Amino acid sequence: MRVRLSEVELDVEVSGEGPTVLLVHGFPDSHVLWRHQVAALNAAGYRTVAPTLRGFGGSDRPEGGPEAYHPAKHVGDLLELLARLEVDRFHLVGHDWGSGVAQGIAHAVPDRVRSLSLLSVGHLAAYREVGWEQRKLSWYMLLFQLPGVAEEWLRRDDFAGLREMLTEHPDAEAVIEPLRAPGALTAALNIYRAGLPAEVQFAPELPLPPLPAVPVMGVWSTGDRFLTEGSMAGTGAHVAGSWRYERVEGAGHWFPLERPETVNGLLLSFFEKNA
Repeated sequence: MRVRLSEVELDVEVSGEGPTVLLVHGFPDSHVLWRHQVAALNAAGYRTVAPTLRGFGGSDRPEGGPEAYHPAKHVGDLLELLARLEVDRFHLVGHDWGSGVAQGIAHAVPDRVRSLSLLSVGHLAAYREVGWEQRKLSWYMLLFQLPGVAEEWLRRDDFAGLREMLTEHPDAEAVIEPLRAPGALTAALNIYRAGLPAEVQFAPELPLPPLPAVPVMGVWSTGDRFLTEGSMAGTGAHVAGSWRYERVEGAGHWFPLERPETVNGLLLSFFEKNA
């Protein structure tokens, strides 16, 4: 379904009945990332809200440069979406950049968040604390800061660069296809340009607030080529509420697609404990 918000129109999948679960994808995905979780959660008695963020998939791509895609813009979109759907309290799940957006939502409305599940990406302070080991894996974030250069490299030879980055992605070809549209790749990259410019990545490490006092679960996969285990496991030192850490063995960065049964089981057990 299409939902018109004050600034953009988003492509959103809403299904099931029961307590609401908001599922937030990351780069370069859409709400399709969550299809296995949606089916399992609906069957278990949950209502799922799975939006495609602005700049991705079938959602609008507003003009205005990177500032139109700042993570705070995504937070605002999703809070407005929940208001349109008359959702009060909800479980919150984010993967990749969706984890960062989910953390922003939890900071904004902690009293409405039943639980917060962070997949792949943890707290920024934990990410920084890993140091050079994590920075080496994050080399592409600097490439993504270069307008035109990044797009040309990723698109060259029929998206060979992006295809290599998505080696473990079960839906790689389907994810690449919408990025062929004019302006689509730039819109998707703008979340990096607005949210993690070089000035933020390499600035003096000022103290960051902990996640608010909501139950938090962090899940990391052993085959992730982009994120160290410490960047997630260390998140436990930056939460004000309860913390649970889980590892998914033998899966890459896109483990919601690679290990759906494992992810579904973790989410359902966490939701049940924090109903």
